[in-house]
Amino acid sequence: MNSMFRALKVFNYRLWVTGALVSNIGTWMQRVAQDWLVLTVLTNNSGTAAGIVTGLQFLPIVFLGPYAGLLGDRVNKRRLLLLTQTAMGFCALVLGVLVVTGAVELWHVYVLAFLLGVASAFDAPSRQAFVSEVVEKEDVPNAVALNSASFNLARLAGPGVAGIVIALVGTGPAFLINAASFGAVILSLLRMRTSELVPAVHVPRAKGQIREGLVYIRQRPDLLMIMVLVFVVGTFGMNFQITNALMATTVFHLGPGEYGLLGSVMAVGTLAAALLAARRRTMRMLYVVGGALAFGVTVAVAAFMPTFGWYALALVPVGLASLTFMNACNTTVQLTTDAAMRGRVLAVYMVVLQGGTPIGAPLVGWIATEFGARWSLGMGAVAAMAAGMLALLLMNRRNNVRFRDQVRQLRPSFMVHGLHRAGPGA
Repeated sequence: MNSMFRALKVFNYRLWVTGALVSNIGTWMQRVAQDWLVLTVLTNNSGTAAGIVTGLQFLPIVFLGPYAGLLGDRVNKRRLLLLTQTAMGFCALVLGVLVVTGAVELWHVYVLAFLLGVASAFDAPSRQAFVSEVVEKEDVPNAVALNSASFNLARLAGPGVAGIVIALVGTGPAFLINAASFGAVILSLLRMRTSELVPAVHVPRAKGQIREGLVYIRQRPDLLMIMVLVFVVGTFGMNFQITNALMATTVFHLGPGEYGLLGSVMAVGTLAAALLAARRRTMRMLYVVGGALAFGVTVAVAAFMPTFGWYALALVPVGLASLTFMNACNTTVQLTTDAAMRGRVLAVYMVVLQGGTPIGAPLVGWIATEFGARWSLGMGAVAAMAAGMLALLLMNRRNNVRFRDQVRQLRPSFMVHGLHRAGPGA
């Protein structure tokens, strides 16, 4: 099988990625519908309210993430995912019923966003780590990249479909479609051949296990660098569900179809980046740092685009840079972390990635409301470029090598497999 799709030779992975594709289409439909519901139905284009909803959805992982990761290391991940996916589907169903019946109020959206965040906090670390149980270790980079491709293929279709559904019948049916889409993931988990799963290391119950995971990360400078970069870029830069909605409505004065189109156009870039990543067998820290810098530059360019068409076009390289960065971070964390620690480390990674959203999303929404949507994009661009430059300086100082030599040789000494051999003192 083509090296780009080699993980698909595994039956269980084919089931997993197919179910995820269907579910992710529904998830992207809900994201668009939820923002549109808050901005245009329940408020008068309030970026602050949209930011609060997003913040509430990601707030639980800040408090529950470390325990959720430890739980994933202790229990059967497949069974845990069956529970979390069912709970997330139920939240979407309740919101859809409230909207369709005309009973929905803003506080309903707040509460359901928080409950969805609770289920997602337990789902995310185990879902990320479960990939390492579905395929062999040598196929993990390819499986992670194909997961990203599936997610972004859904991102290509979901927002556009959501825009059409909202324009024709309103936001309620979009939530109901998302609720039904969780059935695809649940079915894929039930149909898996459990005898073909890669045996996982289940950590016995003991005191201080969460602290043990934090100490492990603290002793790994490569992981610390990734965590800092992910926090800054995720908190201040990756709030496109808010910025795109406000750019469409307040800057270009357009409707739900055009807003959905922005998400689909951005997915062209992210899908291309995912397919490129699927061809790589190793991962370099240069992709992490370079991805953060490229993300900041491309977002800055998008912020200055004068028309809707130019802004949409500028989102393609934004998507390419963002997915290159995120895939490099995710793959590096998975491949260089000991199996017994993987759930806890990935939980901290998800806390850092999503836990900053309760800070960043309301801040981005407030800046967009007070100063304009372009300023909210600019803030994210500056933050990403500053963090990327600092990481680059630290990386070069540690390795005593010039950046132009890295680019010329394309052989940075900060490589994933090298770090794994070198250990905490790398």
